[in-house]
Amino acid sequence: MLPIALQLYTVRQEAQRDFIGTLEKVAEMGYEGVEFAGYGGLKASELKKVLDRTGLKAAGSHVGIELLKKDLNGVLEYSLEIGNRYIVCPGVPYKSKEDYIEMAKFFNEVGERCKEKGLIFCYHNHAHEFEIYDGEYGLDILFKNTDKESVKAEIDVYWVKYAGVDPLEYLKKFSGRLPLIHLKDMDGKDRNNTEIGNGIIDFKKIVKVAEENGVEWLIVEQDECKRSPLESAKISLENLRRILKEAL
Repeated sequence: MLPIALQLYTVRQEAQRDFIGTLEKVAEMGYEGVEFAGYGGLKASELKKVLDRTGLKAAGSHVGIELLKKDLNGVLEYSLEIGNRYIVCPGVPYKSKEDYIEMAKFFNEVGERCKEKGLIFCYHNHAHEFEIYDGEYGLDILFKNTDKESVKAEIDVYWVKYAGVDPLEYLKKFSGRLPLIHLKDMDGKDRNNTEIGNGIIDFKKIVKVAEENGVEWLIVEQDECKRSPLESAKISLENLRRILKEAL
């Protein structure tokens, strides 16, 4: 069965108060891995010890564009030390088709540097990359202008749907280029985030496509929670496990 990780942005308030304690709670829930959005001020050697002790694996790390530009070497060395394979840019603002083409050039460079170290670079979408330029989604322009072997996708199904695009059909474009997928559900009333299985997105079909297309990690994320984020994370994990059993 596909392994499940939690994007720690989901529990960012808890992590800010007690980073290590939050990792311990995520492990106790039964998550197999975590995707980082910062490291709680820990040195790589310190974090590696926590991961080893809790049994959590590093499923990826979101690294902002500015840090990728300023200290890519530091980013790569930290990931290598904690056993993280995936460096993920969590999104960039764009104003034109040319912006996507220029960013693609930079991503090719980052991807090559990652490859040299045995790591994998991915790009994570939001909804704004589905603006259309000359008949193409911005996100498609970005990926069309990047090397398939150096720049991979981390498709966020919620933001695809939010943009008015069918997540299922869109995911099929990325066979062999989709090691990570972000799963979060959409409330049918206000389109806000909700726990997986409590909204309107058909995850049974999505996880089938994920397995068929070489996805290595299913990553749960919920940007905003109406209950405790840790409680929401637990509900999503339990519901996703049930969905996987029924779908695969």
